[in-house]
Amino acid sequence: MSSTETAIAAVGLGKRYRVRGLAPPTLWTRLASLGRRRPAEFWALRDATFEVLRGRTVGVIGPNGAGKSSLLGLVAGTITPTCGRVEARGRICSLLELGAGFHPDLTGRENVFLNAAILGIPREDVRRRYDRIVEFAGLSEFMEEPVRHYSSGMYVRLAFAVAAESDPDILLVDEVLAVGDVAFQLKCLDRIRALQRQNRTILFVSHALQTVEEFCHEVLLLHHGTIVARGEPPEVILRYIREYMGEGGPVFTQEFGTREAEIVDVTFRDEAGRETGVFETGRAMYVEIRWRAHRRLERPVFGFSIKTANGLYVFGSNTQITQVPIEAIEGEGVTRLTIAPLTLMSGQYLLSLSIHSWDHAQQYHRREDWYPFAVRNTTGALGAFFLETHWSVTS
Repeated sequence: MSSTETAIAAVGLGKRYRVRGLAPPTLWTRLASLGRRRPAEFWALRDATFEVLRGRTVGVIGPNGAGKSSLLGLVAGTITPTCGRVEARGRICSLLELGAGFHPDLTGRENVFLNAAILGIPREDVRRRYDRIVEFAGLSEFMEEPVRHYSSGMYVRLAFAVAAESDPDILLVDEVLAVGDVAFQLKCLDRIRALQRQNRTILFVSHALQTVEEFCHEVLLLHHGTIVARGEPPEVILRYIREYMGEGGPVFTQEFGTREAEIVDVTFRDEAGRETGVFETGRAMYVEIRWRAHRRLERPVFGFSIKTANGLYVFGSNTQITQVPIEAIEGEGVTRLTIAPLTLMSGQYLLSLSIHSWDHAQQYHRREDWYPFAVRNTTGALGAFFLETHWSVTS
């Protein structure tokens, strides 16, 4: 790979902190520490080696404390590495701590020029772009007010508007799109799309997995300061969901019920009968639910629901609603759920399963958001769902 193709290159990159406690040292604590072992070490990032090609958008995902922000800080140069090296070729704009250069006693107008200077934007360029910045932020009525009177949303909107006009070669984004109202978030995403069309390089940290999949060419997965996976968004995001948000994971999952009947095992299969966790829009998806009933249960109901990885409820149904009565269950058996065609579009999803009584008075076993799966859209259509459409033209 030639150097002209590489926008960001890191080799053995690491950042270590020493854990010393929160209280300020006193004479007694200093004397008491004599002879003790050295303070504990914490590696926020360790042995990170990767390259980002020019013009690519790379997502960085992982649980809280995985090292995502440290990685961006090292690339931006706001954090000094403990070991290894990182090189970024081109002008960098860091959307890491929006408004870090704002002064509360200065007006919005004055802070635009101050923050732009910190970002390296020449004053003449700021004058030329000032009206665009104000329009983007939507704060024309408040630009002569000190920013200490701004709400947190106004503060962030102005900071993003300044950063968005910095015309970077490399854009570093750290969860800033989680702030502001929906309309402003859409404006921010449109700005990122515009930078992508201009072949700018973007390193993008976010917990919004649907957004990561939509915008990123590839994804890095971090865990305990280590890059544990890198690749296509669907595969890497699915691994993240399975390890941290899926079966047995600590996030979102719930399990409850009397366990008079219980879900023993669940297998996903495609229309060819292959076990998989990734399906295609318009194809079939089969879910085999292996269960065990510890006594005879009359008229049980099997149910399911699907949510997006961001928690949006998509669909739910059960054997009672679809009028598929089950007389009774006892011992062990398998219930098969068929979704054909699968009309979900590209994304990450969480499947919930349940077994309950006919009158809903007893939940025998419910696993909420327990089973993750991914969908790939190969149809070329856009949106959240695939709709069968037919066109006709008359002249």
